[in-house]
Amino acid sequence: MMLRWEEVQMRSIVRSRVMVTKAIDRYSVEEIPDGVLVQEDGVIVAIDRFEVLKDRYPDVPVIGSGNEVMLPGFVNAHHHIGLTPVQLGSPDMPLELWWVTRMVLRDIDLYLDTLYSAFEMIASGITTVQHLHGWIPGAMDDVLAKSNQVLKAYQDIGMRVSYCHTVRDQNRLMYQSDEDLVSSLPSELRAPMSKWFGRFNTGLADYMDLFTQLYSSHNAERRVKIQLAPANLHWCSDAALTAFADVSQKYDVPIHMHLVETAYQKAYAKRRGGGTALDYLERFDLLNSRLTLGHGTWLSERDIDRVAEAGICICHNCSSNLRLRSGIAPLNRFEARGIVTGIGLDEAGINDDRDMLQEMRLVLRAHRVPGMIDADVPTTAQVFRMATSGGACTTPFGDSIGSLQIGKAADLVLMDWAQIAWPYLDRDTSLIDAVLQRAKTAGVKLTMCDGQILYEDGKFTRVDRNETLKRLHDELQKPLTEGELERRGLSAAILPHIRAFYADYVDVSSHQPFYRMNSSV
Repeated sequence: MMLRWEEVQMRSIVRSRVMVTKAIDRYSVEEIPDGVLVQEDGVIVAIDRFEVLKDRYPDVPVIGSGNEVMLPGFVNAHHHIGLTPVQLGSPDMPLELWWVTRMVLRDIDLYLDTLYSAFEMIASGITTVQHLHGWIPGAMDDVLAKSNQVLKAYQDIGMRVSYCHTVRDQNRLMYQSDEDLVSSLPSELRAPMSKWFGRFNTGLADYMDLFTQLYSSHNAERRVKIQLAPANLHWCSDAALTAFADVSQKYDVPIHMHLVETAYQKAYAKRRGGGTALDYLERFDLLNSRLTLGHGTWLSERDIDRVAEAGICICHNCSSNLRLRSGIAPLNRFEARGIVTGIGLDEAGINDDRDMLQEMRLVLRAHRVPGMIDADVPTTAQVFRMATSGGACTTPFGDSIGSLQIGKAADLVLMDWAQIAWPYLDRDTSLIDAVLQRAKTAGVKLTMCDGQILYEDGKFTRVDRNETLKRLHDELQKPLTEGELERRGLSAAILPHIRAFYADYVDVSSHQPFYRMNSSV
């Protein structure tokens, strides 16, 4: 029986064949056979076996048949947009060139676009998303209005969201100032390039004001938090880094910052400051437990030690690194140093969607370096931890999500045991091994956030998926506008010039194989 979310908002019992409450360590998880939890107004108030609790709450609705595996809701700790770049005409390319192809993206309704990816996330068991919003053209009022469109989409569908606008106040297209880029282009491209930059009319002061306005409007909400996002070292001036350090400390909010995603970004940091990107951030007192690094693919050995010592988190974006030829992050080194690490689907996963179950399998497999030492490679419990409590630590929600425990939020997913185990599963196969390696989105029976059912038996409870996608489809059937056509032409025209700029920027072939760690500074 499908219960309306309003009926179970105040109190419900959720039962399972087996409840996985949390990762104990990198080798084991806590399991409760025939486990149930009781939630009241979105908070877990009791956990035990079904036989123990069913008589204590005789009139409370029961969710689940007892043939499912219950897990904490997953956290997508690094997310940007709805329709993927591929869908919008921007193919996978090396990151630095890919930014140029992103200029072709359509003008799109951000409310509908956000719902598109939210459907995919919720259907794979994701209940919380770290939404790092990229460039929004226009003046401050435009940026604020569109930010609120994104937040309204999450509020309407019921997801938990940590929202931040990624700030770029310099070098907005490449590792060179906007002015130098324009002057380096052939004369016929200078005016169109200047026009493109002119679409973005917000400065550093505007971005800080945007944070304070969104924070004051939304941060008290249960399922919405606002945090900070300096986009990357090359995108942020010293003034911006100073402002972020001050505001983060004043409001005690986390910072999520892309860093050394590629070897080119590592080379940029060396040119700018004479050391690593982490060396540069240290000048601004940014190395503390409020900081999460997105990617960290090219951190040095010394940097990894400093990340661990400072309590900095890392968000690992495995699919993105592979798709954009950024390299393979030293995840095994992160784990060995005890760094809290989450998982992000970034623009889209390896299947061009937002499937956390698939992404966990990719993380599990991509870092299996040659050898026989078990401690050298990811385990299923470790990857499960990354997708739950690890991701939670990168958001302002912190300790209130990421595991199923009394006092925490009732964010959970029920997975069909038959989909995992049918027609046969050896009895000695551990539960977490079976879930991480065999569970598919087709087996997601129910996703709950804050005690409310968002998705059950293939249907979304709060927003009509078919109607939303039809609206999105119809919107994008309109002919390209003059501005969209201009951007497409400009993107194709400047790409060879951008490619030439990076031709001798760094000798990637000199780096060690990606499965090892480049420890040079």
